[in-house]
Amino acid sequence: MLHKIVQLVIVFIGGVLGYLFMPDLIASLPFEPLPEWSTGALFGTLLGAIILFSSLYWFTDNIVHSIRYVEESLMKYPVTDLLFGSMGLFVGLGLAYLITVALISLEIPIVSSVVPILLTLFMGYLGARIGFQKREELMGLFTLGRTAQNKNEKKQDEAEKEANRYRLKILDTSVIIDGRIADICSTGFLEGTLLVPEFVLEELQHIADSSDVLKRNRGRRGLDILNKMQKELDVEVEIYEGDFDDIQEVDSKLVKLAKLLDGFVVTNDFNLNKVCDLQGVAVLNINDLANAVKPVVLPGEEMPVQVIKDGKEQNQGIAYLDDGTMIVVEGGRNHIGETIEVIVTSVLQTSAGRMIFAKPKPVEKAL
Repeated sequence: MLHKIVQLVIVFIGGVLGYLFMPDLIASLPFEPLPEWSTGALFGTLLGAIILFSSLYWFTDNIVHSIRYVEESLMKYPVTDLLFGSMGLFVGLGLAYLITVALISLEIPIVSSVVPILLTLFMGYLGARIGFQKREELMGLFTLGRTAQNKNEKKQDEAEKEANRYRLKILDTSVIIDGRIADICSTGFLEGTLLVPEFVLEELQHIADSSDVLKRNRGRRGLDILNKMQKELDVEVEIYEGDFDDIQEVDSKLVKLAKLLDGFVVTNDFNLNKVCDLQGVAVLNINDLANAVKPVVLPGEEMPVQVIKDGKEQNQGIAYLDDGTMIVVEGGRNHIGETIEVIVTSVLQTSAGRMIFAKPKPVEKAL
């Protein structure tokens, strides 16, 4: 394949030379009269291609071997050496071109014709050598630039993380009534501004004015929690007075507000948590935090529990840990009201909470 490409290049170069010089050369021959077609460009092109191809035909193999030798020699060098050597070559040729333009304008025969050729060869070689020799220093410059870029990106990430720490936390009605948000704020684990929308306050007021005693107590508890957070805790609580009249549901308003203000929704409502996840809104779930700080219980562990009631399935008993985690004791119905040793068989963890399954520890018989 390379052999044919070299022959085509020879024919092309011969054709170009014949087109440029052959008509004038034939016209200068001392033969009269010459046919008109012999001094034409087409004949000159064909004649030049034939002459150069015939002259170099027997040297084609040598040219191919030389090209392959150069190719194999270049393949031995690392790509960085070739890259920076080529860059230096182009820089040298560029400088030689600029100097050549100035020399040609002098219109001195030798300086305008011979010197530019020598200058181009010299500057090209010098640029290639300098680029090759200084490749490590040039790579260091690129590395410094990349290091500086990485530092800038790292600073930007840190700035974004710092900004996320102080993004607005929008409180849901359920998390206010729950009351644990005040304990979390008092320990300093929650930073930034807590935002209570006015439509959440209205919902709390409706609950506090309910005819149902349980709902009324829950609503009043939520209002007391907010009052305590504003007056007693070292945390900033603000009231958002805006509303979305076109939206009826409070949860939908919360999601809309979180998108508008680019804040977090603080809740312990499992369904609201799912809606926020679907709509790409950041959520801080109090239940997730509570589950994260609960002690880890592994299958096979033993613990004392008090069975307080029967379970849904036959022969099951229900017990609770100090943190409120429910334990389902298989065969625990016969031990209601008793404190027994149980062995953990499995643990079920969900966003809604954690459930532990256990069975009574076999009583060792005395010998």
